Amino acid sequence: MIRLHLHLISDSTGETLENIAKAGLAQFDDVETIKHFWPMVRSEGHVDRVFDDIGKQPGLVLYTLVDHNVRRRLETRCRAMGLPAVSALDPVIDALSRLLGMEAKERPGGQHALDAAYFQRVEAIQYTIAHDDGVAPEDWDRADIVLAGVSRTSKTPTSIYLANRGYKVANVPLVPESPPPDTLYRLRNPIIVGLTTSPDRLVQVRRNRLLSLNQTPETDYVDQDRVKAEVAFARRIFADNDWPVIDVTRRSIEESAAAILNIVSDRSNRDGHMQPDETISPS
Repeated sequence: MIRLHLHLISDSTGETLENIAKAGLAQFDDVETIKHFWPMVRSEGHVDRVFDDIGKQPGLVLYTLVDHNVRRRLETRCRAMGLPAVSALDPVIDALSRLLGMEAKERPGGQHALDAAYFQRVEAIQYTIAHDDGVAPEDWDRADIVLAGVSRTSKTPTSIYLANRGYKVANVPLVPESPPPDTLYRLRNPIIVGLTTSPDRLVQVRRNRLLSLNQTPETDYVDQDRVKAEVAFARRIFADNDWPVIDVTRRSIEESAAAILNIVSDRSNRDGHMQPDETISPS
């Protein structure tokens, strides 16, 4: 097992760096990574204070800093200490600059600006939380996406993930003993996507859920035949209504969301609709 100290230095929240580091580290096994987060670093003095600590636990420095003076101080300190340093966004910004024929603005945290897209995400999150687990069917037509599926097919976490991308999402449980309201079948605005999984996997997930709640793991909720009937019930609804279906058996939340967004993108391209994370520059 190799131990790596990874220092993530950002002039904003550090979210971009964390995602880049996570994607890179996923390609390596047997590495124990100790991440050190240094957000909102926007002055040379702050850089010096950060490096007082980095010197005690040296490692790879990954950074996103747009101010030239602050960057120069960081790079100078790294060279003096013999530390590798990588500016995570430089290749992307340089390529965009050449292609657009424009100089990039020195604007820390530009992606977190309180613009229309930001408030759209806030509204989407509020809507999604208020329409979890079949709540408020009279308001489902305001959704961008409606997710339907049996219990424990990751409807709620997938909905929240999509909401953070700016999509209003309602999710609807499909229970044979309590069919969804007719409202679901009359929706015109949202894209309705069915989530399904293998019965074996569903039984395992449900049993683990019951154990985490200190409840008996042997109930109808995890009965193999009953679960198979539930999954078949949901699949019939999907087929009868010609809804696209995502099998989440071997997918992470992010992968399921990506598959759903592909469906949204196909419909948007076909119908000419603007997606929530798209913007139009003023003319």
